[in-house]
Amino acid sequence: MFNIQQSYDQAAKHDALIIGLFEKKQLTNTAQEVDGFLDGQITTLKKNKKISTKRGKVTPLYTLQKIECDVIYIVGLGKEEELDAEGLREVFAAAGKKAGRDRSKNIAIDLDSFRSEAAELEDLAVLAGESLALSTYQVADYKEKTNEVDVSIEEVTFYAVSGTEGLVEAADCGFAYGNGTNRARKLINIPGNLLTPTELAKEAKELADQHGFEYDVLEKEDMEKLGMGALLAVAKGSDEPPKMIVLKYQAKETWDDVLGFVGKGLTFDSGGISIKPRENMHQMKMDMGGAAAVLGAMDIIGEMKPDVNVLAVIPSSENMLNGSALKPGDVIRAMDGKTIEVRNTDAEGRLILADGVAYAKQLGATNLVDVATLTGAVLIALGDCTTGAVTNNESFMEEVLEASVETGEWIWRLPSYKPYRDMLKTSDVADLNNAPGRLAGSITAGLFIGEFAGDTPWVHLDIAGTAWNSKPNNLCPLGGTGVMARTLAQLAMNREEIE
Repeated sequence: MFNIQQSYDQAAKHDALIIGLFEKKQLTNTAQEVDGFLDGQITTLKKNKKISTKRGKVTPLYTLQKIECDVIYIVGLGKEEELDAEGLREVFAAAGKKAGRDRSKNIAIDLDSFRSEAAELEDLAVLAGESLALSTYQVADYKEKTNEVDVSIEEVTFYAVSGTEGLVEAADCGFAYGNGTNRARKLINIPGNLLTPTELAKEAKELADQHGFEYDVLEKEDMEKLGMGALLAVAKGSDEPPKMIVLKYQAKETWDDVLGFVGKGLTFDSGGISIKPRENMHQMKMDMGGAAAVLGAMDIIGEMKPDVNVLAVIPSSENMLNGSALKPGDVIRAMDGKTIEVRNTDAEGRLILADGVAYAKQLGATNLVDVATLTGAVLIALGDCTTGAVTNNESFMEEVLEASVETGEWIWRLPSYKPYRDMLKTSDVADLNNAPGRLAGSITAGLFIGEFAGDTPWVHLDIAGTAWNSKPNNLCPLGGTGVMARTLAQLAMNREEIE
């Protein structure tokens, strides 16, 4: 898909050419060559301020067949000293989205024009590949279709005068990260009647077949034998059978030092007996955003093939209400033997994750990250742009934070002091209380899961605020974001370097 050229050829055929323009910077060699073929139009328009240098502003310039390229997109980059990695994602996405809307198949990017002290060519190639994938993703709908043929970007040519070694590999890496995120988005956006636990297991099997992962799924009978009372209790209210989905990526000779991902796979959440309000309940198809993130990360890992062992575990069910549904006041027993008093059936994610985390440990995970759309409280605390985190191991938490900085997916660590843990022990009839109250709701929910991680280094990521995008932008349309897919994959890649 990606290729490199050092100089621009007037006869080179592209549907679009993308050139970045800083506020106070001369045109690059490639831009100057193109400007010459266009009789100085870029220079003239820039001088007369007809081309905006405002960051993210895309100005189309039609070539009128003076070169074998239909249109040039001049992308404003703002002040060079203010453009960071996140800003670069945005400007590449703005250009990619414009090219996608114009049904471009073959595009070119003057990569030198985006270069600054903050980003060298290899970084730019990664960000360009990632942003092109993210910006051109479209949510599948179920409306009547036209006969118009779908068109997507199939070829990208980077123009760079020097330092081109490794750029194709870097762009491929970024594109893999973007596509893994899009895979997660696709799953989140599927309606609950079409993505049941059974269908989610099929999606995982398809991923395993694609990348050669080991695949397994536990059925209800298997869970009963293993004593997975928490997951089974949540699933009782639904006619859909639960699944415990497992993927293994083994890059080492022995199955040790295993990085474990556990994703909440609640394919629809009504709240159960503690039923949710009707407003926006249709969005609860996204309650499997943690499972989607894990599968998206595994897709990236399958493409990148780091030299690490990775385990993915997805407890999956629906949270519905019928005559057999879990009731407030019920006492259930999790896989590791702990008893739980259910004070709130809408606090079900932590229940299925309890068995998921315990099972991941049984399968050999030596470090654990669970990802879940867990609490509404995290939106109150952090809004919709930052993921909340709880941990039992500061060193491992730092690894996760480093990965999140590299991918631009923000995480904020919440405290885990003893008074919060004590709140979980407030049941008169069981070891744990699944909903000790509104105070510190995101913290206690995370620490509840931590009770089942035990001494295993563990990080909990609450993506209830970040898994769904209600304000579409160039990087993500309305709907599932696929958040944390890239961070989890980057964590695996970084652990390869550590080892």
